[in-house]
Amino acid sequence: MSTSPRLVEEIRAASRSMVREWGFMGGDFAGTDLSPSAVHALIEIEQGGMTARELGVRLRLEKSSVSRMLRKLVEAGDVSEDTREEDGRVKRLSLTPAGKQRVQAIHAYAGAQVANALGHLERGQERTVLDGLRLYTAALGAAAGEGIAAPAIEIVRGYQIGLIARITQMHALYYARTSDFGQKFESVVAGGLAEFCNRLENPCNGIWTAMRGGEIIGSVAIDGEDLGDDKAHLRWFIVDEGVRGGGVGRKLLSAALGFVDAQGFAETHLWTFSGLLAARHLYEDFGFTCRQEQSGAQWGRQVMEQRFVRLRP
Repeated sequence: MSTSPRLVEEIRAASRSMVREWGFMGGDFAGTDLSPSAVHALIEIEQGGMTARELGVRLRLEKSSVSRMLRKLVEAGDVSEDTREEDGRVKRLSLTPAGKQRVQAIHAYAGAQVANALGHLERGQERTVLDGLRLYTAALGAAAGEGIAAPAIEIVRGYQIGLIARITQMHALYYARTSDFGQKFESVVAGGLAEFCNRLENPCNGIWTAMRGGEIIGSVAIDGEDLGDDKAHLRWFIVDEGVRGGGVGRKLLSAALGFVDAQGFAETHLWTFSGLLAARHLYEDFGFTCRQEQSGAQWGRQVMEQRFVRLRP
């Protein structure tokens, strides 16, 4: 892919600015008197079971640099080195009580720094920042020959912790931007989803989430009760904007409609709004056809609602 030289320079300028804001150029880093490499070392050691060699690989530091840094952290009382019983030559690194307190302070400082920065963004831009950083980091790793890949996306059935809040958030942010929906829409989504989750034990109901690195990035549900008359209701189909167009929505629909067919429902219905062309094309690929259109304001503003129906294959 050909890249604009101007774009390259703008990204470099933004990167330099970010490095300065983080404190890499001197002064306090993460609210400590430590070097950036020492701060990163403490955070890695916190994970447990790491050796000096593994730390050097993770931080891309030479053996001599790691040795000097660890010696200072040990002398400061932040890190201890424990000899492994199975190999006396290998020392396992761990945080001392003082080191754990220091790392907790680092996390608190960094978390507040991120939260403060995100507070200056418009609603929905936080996800853009996260997805952009992930993509750029993965690209840098690939360019360096590391083959770093984004966490795999997995389709999981059933309730997940935080599911109601996260799915509501994705709907609220997306439809605020595309359809100017507000509080009323968000409340309807949250209330309906909470009520539905209380009925997930019924075998005719199901919900699926797309998970990436423990984070929900998409969802779809089949409500087999509310319409009755042997009809399934496809609800809360949404994909996070950072992964939209990458096949996540198709995987979610495949899982949900596979469940519908296994249950033997005669029809599957869904409601959407006119103008969402990408979603409509996807529905049609799965055999849905638009059967009804009507103007409605139940979501907080007037829109053209559409009902799509898929018959049992």
